[in-house]
Amino acid sequence: MLILRATIYALFLLATVIPYAFACLLWSPLPLHWRYKLTMGWPQLAAWGAKVICGIRWQVQGTENLPDGPAIVLSKHQSAWETLFLPSHLPRQICFVYKRELHRVPFFGWGIALLGMIPIDRSKGRDAFEQVVKIGQQRLDEGRWPLLFPEGTRIAPGKMGRFKMGGALLATRTGAPVIPIAHNAGELWPRNAFIKKPGLVTVSIGPAIASVGLTPEELNAKVFAWIEAEMHRLNPERYPKP
Repeated sequence: MLILRATIYALFLLATVIPYAFACLLWSPLPLHWRYKLTMGWPQLAAWGAKVICGIRWQVQGTENLPDGPAIVLSKHQSAWETLFLPSHLPRQICFVYKRELHRVPFFGWGIALLGMIPIDRSKGRDAFEQVVKIGQQRLDEGRWPLLFPEGTRIAPGKMGRFKMGGALLATRTGAPVIPIAHNAGELWPRNAFIKKPGLVTVSIGPAIASVGLTPEELNAKVFAWIEAEMHRLNPERYPKP
Protein backbone atom coordinates (compact mmCIF):
# COMPACT_ATOMS: atom_id res chain seq x y z
CA MET A 1 0.00 0.00 0.00
CA LEU A 2 2.78 2.46 0.90
CA ILE A 3 4.56 1.68 -2.38
CA LEU A 4 1.37 2.38 -4.33
CA ARG A 5 0.79 5.69 -2.53
CA ALA A 6 4.43 6.72 -3.06
CA THR A 7 4.18 5.87 -6.77
CA ILE A 8 0.99 7.88 -7.18
CA TYR A 9 2.61 10.81 -5.37
CA ALA A 10 5.73 10.68 -7.57
CA LEU A 11 3.52 10.74 -10.67
CA PHE A 12 1.54 13.60 -9.14
CA LEU A 13 4.72 15.66 -8.65
CA LEU A 14 5.90 14.94 -12.19
CA ALA A 15 2.54 15.77 -13.71
CA THR A 16 2.31 19.11 -11.90
CA VAL A 17 5.90 20.43 -11.88
CA ILE A 18 6.35 20.44 -15.67
CA PRO A 19 3.33 22.59 -16.57
CA TYR A 20 4.03 24.78 -13.53
CA ALA A 21 7.58 25.39 -14.76
CA PHE A 22 6.34 26.56 -18.15
CA ALA A 23 3.73 28.72 -16.41
CA CYS A 24 6.56 30.33 -14.41
CA LEU A 25 8.17 31.37 -17.68
CA LEU A 26 4.88 32.81 -18.93
CA TRP A 27 4.29 34.97 -15.86
CA SER A 28 7.95 36.02 -15.48
CA PRO A 29 7.17 39.59 -16.69
CA LEU A 30 4.81 40.08 -13.75
CA PRO A 31 5.93 41.97 -10.61
CA LEU A 32 7.84 39.87 -8.08
CA HIS A 33 4.93 39.84 -5.62
CA TRP A 34 2.74 38.04 -8.13
CA ARG A 35 5.53 35.80 -9.44
CA TYR A 36 6.26 34.62 -5.92
CA LYS A 37 2.63 34.05 -5.02
CA LEU A 38 1.93 32.12 -8.21
CA THR A 39 5.16 30.09 -8.11
CA MET A 40 4.65 29.12 -4.47
CA GLY A 41 1.45 27.47 -5.61
CA TRP A 42 3.47 24.42 -6.65
CA PRO A 43 5.26 23.69 -3.33
CA GLN A 44 1.96 24.33 -1.59
CA LEU A 45 0.33 21.87 -3.97
CA ALA A 46 3.16 19.37 -3.38
CA ALA A 47 2.70 19.59 0.42
CA TRP A 48 -1.05 19.17 -0.03
CA GLY A 49 -0.46 16.16 -2.29
CA ALA A 50 1.80 14.57 0.34
CA LYS A 51 -1.01 15.04 2.85
CA VAL A 52 -3.80 13.66 0.67
CA ILE A 53 -1.90 10.90 -1.11
CA CYS A 54 0.74 9.84 1.43
CA GLY A 55 -1.01 10.87 4.63
CA ILE A 56 1.67 13.33 5.78
CA ARG A 57 -0.27 15.80 7.93
CA TRP A 58 1.24 18.71 9.85
CA GLN A 59 0.78 20.98 12.81
CA VAL A 60 2.63 24.23 13.50
CA GLN A 61 3.53 25.37 17.01
CA GLY A 62 4.91 28.76 18.01
CA THR A 63 3.45 30.96 15.28
CA GLU A 64 3.17 33.70 17.91
CA ASN A 65 7.00 33.84 17.86
CA LEU A 66 7.11 35.08 14.27
CA PRO A 67 8.24 38.74 14.34
CA ASP A 68 6.55 41.51 12.40
CA GLY A 69 9.79 42.67 10.85
CA PRO A 70 13.12 41.58 9.38
CA ALA A 71 14.37 38.12 10.32
CA ILE A 72 16.53 35.25 9.14
CA VAL A 73 15.10 31.74 9.35
CA LEU A 74 17.43 28.91 10.37
CA SER A 75 15.74 25.54 10.16
CA LYS A 76 16.44 21.93 11.01
CA HIS A 77 16.96 19.91 7.80
CA GLN A 78 15.74 16.30 7.68
CA SER A 79 13.90 15.87 4.40
CA ALA A 80 12.62 17.45 1.21
CA TRP A 81 9.28 18.13 2.91
CA GLU A 82 10.39 21.31 4.69
CA THR A 83 11.80 22.77 1.46
CA LEU A 84 8.24 22.60 0.14
CA PHE A 85 6.36 23.56 3.28
CA LEU A 86 8.32 26.48 4.74
CA PRO A 87 8.44 28.82 1.72
CA SER A 88 4.78 28.21 0.90
CA HIS A 89 3.40 28.48 4.44
CA LEU A 90 5.46 31.11 6.30
CA PRO A 91 3.77 34.54 6.31
CA ARG A 92 6.49 36.41 4.40
CA GLN A 93 8.32 35.83 1.15
CA ILE A 94 11.20 33.43 1.75
CA CYS A 95 14.62 33.70 0.09
CA PHE A 96 16.60 30.51 -0.05
CA VAL A 97 20.38 30.83 0.05
CA TYR A 98 21.49 28.23 -2.48
CA LYS A 99 24.20 27.41 -5.00
CA ARG A 100 23.69 29.08 -8.37
CA GLU A 101 24.09 25.74 -10.16
CA LEU A 102 20.51 24.87 -9.17
CA HIS A 103 19.34 27.24 -11.90
CA ARG A 104 20.41 24.59 -14.40
CA VAL A 105 18.00 22.00 -12.99
CA PRO A 106 15.11 21.64 -15.44
CA PHE A 107 11.69 22.85 -14.29
CA PHE A 108 12.46 23.36 -10.56
CA GLY A 109 15.51 25.50 -11.30
CA TRP A 110 13.56 27.67 -13.70
CA GLY A 111 11.04 28.61 -11.04
CA ILE A 112 13.55 29.43 -8.31
CA ALA A 113 15.69 31.48 -10.70
CA LEU A 114 12.79 33.85 -11.34
CA LEU A 115 12.10 34.62 -7.67
CA GLY A 116 15.01 36.92 -6.86
CA MET A 117 16.40 34.82 -4.03
CA ILE A 118 20.06 34.59 -2.89
CA PRO A 119 22.14 32.37 -5.20
CA ILE A 120 25.78 31.72 -4.31
CA ASP A 121 28.44 31.82 -7.00
CA ARG A 122 30.95 29.42 -5.45
CA SER A 123 33.58 30.27 -8.06
CA LYS A 124 34.05 33.63 -6.34
CA GLY A 125 35.49 32.01 -3.21
CA ARG A 126 35.51 34.36 -0.22
CA ASP A 127 33.78 37.07 -2.24
CA ALA A 128 30.75 34.77 -2.50
CA PHE A 129 29.80 35.41 1.12
CA GLU A 130 30.11 39.17 0.72
CA GLN A 131 27.69 38.80 -2.15
CA VAL A 132 25.32 36.87 0.13
CA VAL A 133 25.48 39.66 2.75
CA LYS A 134 24.84 42.36 0.17
CA ILE A 135 21.92 40.60 -1.46
CA GLY A 136 20.64 39.35 1.89
CA GLN A 137 20.47 42.91 3.22
CA GLN A 138 18.56 43.96 0.11
CA ARG A 139 16.07 41.15 0.59
CA LEU A 140 15.61 42.04 4.27
CA ASP A 141 15.01 45.67 3.27
CA GLU A 142 12.34 44.40 0.89
CA GLY A 143 10.57 42.70 3.78
CA ARG A 144 11.65 39.18 2.81
CA TRP A 145 13.14 36.51 5.08
CA PRO A 146 16.32 34.65 4.07
CA LEU A 147 16.06 30.94 4.88
CA LEU A 148 19.07 28.71 5.50
CA PHE A 149 19.54 25.14 6.64
CA PRO A 150 22.68 25.48 8.80
CA GLU A 151 23.37 21.73 8.74
CA GLY A 152 23.91 22.11 5.00
CA THR A 153 22.42 18.72 4.16
CA ARG A 154 19.58 16.50 5.32
CA ILE A 155 20.40 14.78 8.62
CA ALA A 156 18.71 11.58 9.74
CA PRO A 157 16.29 11.72 12.70
CA GLY A 158 18.02 11.41 16.05
CA LYS A 159 21.16 13.19 14.88
CA MET A 160 22.33 16.79 14.72
CA GLY A 161 24.73 17.91 12.02
CA ARG A 162 27.43 20.49 12.61
CA PHE A 163 25.99 23.97 12.04
CA LYS A 164 27.73 25.97 9.35
CA MET A 165 28.35 29.64 10.08
CA GLY A 166 26.65 31.22 7.06
CA GLY A 167 23.31 31.97 8.67
CA ALA A 168 24.81 33.32 11.89
CA LEU A 169 27.28 35.45 9.93
CA LEU A 170 24.49 36.88 7.79
CA ALA A 171 22.42 37.68 10.89
CA THR A 172 25.25 39.38 12.80
CA ARG A 173 26.32 41.36 9.74
CA THR A 174 22.79 42.61 9.03
CA GLY A 175 21.59 42.86 12.64
CA ALA A 176 18.50 40.76 11.90
CA PRO A 177 17.18 38.35 14.54
CA VAL A 178 17.08 34.63 13.89
CA ILE A 179 13.92 32.52 13.85
CA PRO A 180 14.92 28.94 14.81
CA ILE A 181 12.70 26.15 13.48
CA ALA A 182 12.69 22.51 14.53
CA HIS A 183 10.59 19.76 12.95
CA ASN A 184 10.48 16.01 12.59
CA ALA A 185 9.59 15.61 8.91
CA GLY A 186 12.36 13.04 8.47
CA GLU A 187 10.34 10.57 10.52
CA LEU A 188 7.83 10.35 7.66
CA TRP A 189 9.83 11.47 4.60
CA PRO A 190 13.39 10.16 5.10
CA ARG A 191 16.29 11.40 3.01
CA ASN A 192 16.32 9.90 -0.50
CA ALA A 193 13.46 7.58 0.42
CA PHE A 194 10.88 6.78 -2.22
CA ILE A 195 8.34 5.49 0.30
CA LYS A 196 6.76 8.05 2.60
CA LYS A 197 5.03 7.12 5.85
CA PRO A 198 1.69 8.54 6.94
CA GLY A 199 1.67 10.51 10.16
CA LEU A 200 1.90 13.95 11.73
CA VAL A 201 4.82 16.36 11.23
CA THR A 202 5.27 18.92 13.99
CA VAL A 203 6.87 22.21 12.97
CA SER A 204 8.03 24.17 16.02
CA ILE A 205 8.92 27.85 15.69
CA GLY A 206 11.10 29.18 18.47
CA PRO A 207 11.35 32.68 19.96
CA ALA A 208 13.40 35.06 17.84
CA ILE A 209 17.04 35.18 18.90
CA ALA A 210 18.60 38.65 18.74
CA SER A 211 21.89 38.84 16.86
CA VAL A 212 22.98 42.29 17.98
CA GLY A 213 25.87 42.14 20.44
CA LEU A 214 26.67 38.51 19.71
CA THR A 215 29.54 37.03 17.76
CA PRO A 216 28.57 34.66 14.93
CA GLU A 217 29.87 31.78 17.04
CA GLU A 218 27.74 32.77 20.03
CA LEU A 219 24.64 33.18 17.89
CA ASN A 220 25.22 29.88 16.13
CA ALA A 221 25.57 28.13 19.49
CA LYS A 222 22.29 29.62 20.74
CA VAL A 223 20.41 28.52 17.61
CA PHE A 224 21.94 25.04 17.76
CA ALA A 225 21.06 24.68 21.44
CA TRP A 226 17.42 25.66 20.92
CA ILE A 227 16.90 23.39 17.91
CA GLU A 228 18.64 20.46 19.60
CA ALA A 229 16.57 20.84 22.77
CA GLU A 230 13.39 21.11 20.72
CA MET A 231 14.25 17.99 18.74
CA HIS A 232 14.60 16.13 22.05
CA ARG A 233 11.11 17.35 22.98
CA LEU A 234 9.54 16.43 19.65
CA ASN A 235 11.01 12.92 19.50
CA PRO A 236 12.37 11.91 22.93
CA GLU A 237 12.51 8.26 21.82
CA ARG A 238 15.32 9.23 19.44
CA TYR A 239 17.47 10.54 22.25
CA PRO A 240 17.73 7.90 24.99
CA LYS A 241 18.93 9.15 28.34
CA PRO A 242 22.42 7.94 29.35
